[in-house]
Amino acid sequence: MVTIGMNYRVKEGKEAVFERSFNAVLDAIRSAPGHVHSSLYKDTAESTSYLILSEWNEKDKFDAFIKSDSFARVTNWGKEQILSERPKHQVYESQT
Repeated sequence: MVTIGMNYRVKEGKEAVFERSFNAVLDAIRSAPGHVHSSLYKDTAESTSYLILSEWNEKDKFDAFIKSDSFARVTNWGKEQILSERPKHQVYESQT
């Protein structure tokens, strides 16, 4: 089992667009092989900071999903000019 932490900073005023975009990603991710669960968290102290925690059976399955056409179709970060900086991902692997 692996958990991916994806940290996003969005441009001020783009929070609602980012949240809608995440819901589209969540719809696509639910059918991805190896996906277990994903949730979006918003920083209460900094409204433009978000964390997505996504659980997968294997990291390779996550990597395949973010390179997939399905993911590309539902992410419009560049087109909508949503992000203020490049996302940062952290991998947390189970040591069982």
